[in-house]
Amino acid sequence: MSKSEILKTSPRAKLGTRYSKQLRAEGLIPCSIDHVGAGGFAHFAINEHDFLATRRRHVHLYDLQLSGGVESAVVRELQWDAMGEYVTHIDFKRVRKDVETDADVELEFAGHPKGGMLNHLVTHIKVRCLPMDIPDSIEVTVGHLEQGQSITAKEIKLPAGVKLAGNPNQMICNVVVQKVEAAPAAEAAPAAGATPAAPAAGAAAPAKKEG
Repeated sequence: MSKSEILKTSPRAKLGTRYSKQLRAEGLIPCSIDHVGAGGFAHFAINEHDFLATRRRHVHLYDLQLSGGVESAVVRELQWDAMGEYVTHIDFKRVRKDVETDADVELEFAGHPKGGMLNHLVTHIKVRCLPMDIPDSIEVTVGHLEQGQSITAKEIKLPAGVKLAGNPNQMICNVVVQKVEAAPAAEAAPAAGATPAAPAAGAAAPAKKEG
């Protein structure tokens, strides 16, 4: 769980790919937030170093200092570059600290099934809770599973104050048969003293050396 963190913002005078690249070159991340007062969406930029520092501290709730005042928000979506090395855009969602909101939380699978191979069907689950109570991740214990068994969303143990927001019957993982391919048999070497096999019929005889 995490407390809120204040983030200073800079207004974005322009939109578009070229201007976004310029912001990232200056160490800023282009951002947007939905439904800010009567003005609809707001576009701004935040310091990349400051934001990444909050993520390392497992912060989920932010107080964004916008031109119209302070807005409480959570991250709706992080967009990454093609190689997954840096954040190219952040989409924030406006929230109220005293009202529950939906959030996608990463699943961490703990243990190994008794037999077969674990098949991860999803990596995140949608939950509903107060913004301050959004968990960093949710653990899914799989050590009790045997071949053919599975876990659904409703079977996951959630932290206090956190409720399932998605389909309770959604399958999270299952244990499938682990296929083992047999290695091809090596060609047997002739036993010591054994006579080499005669060449196949029609095979050319070795040329006789003249002289």
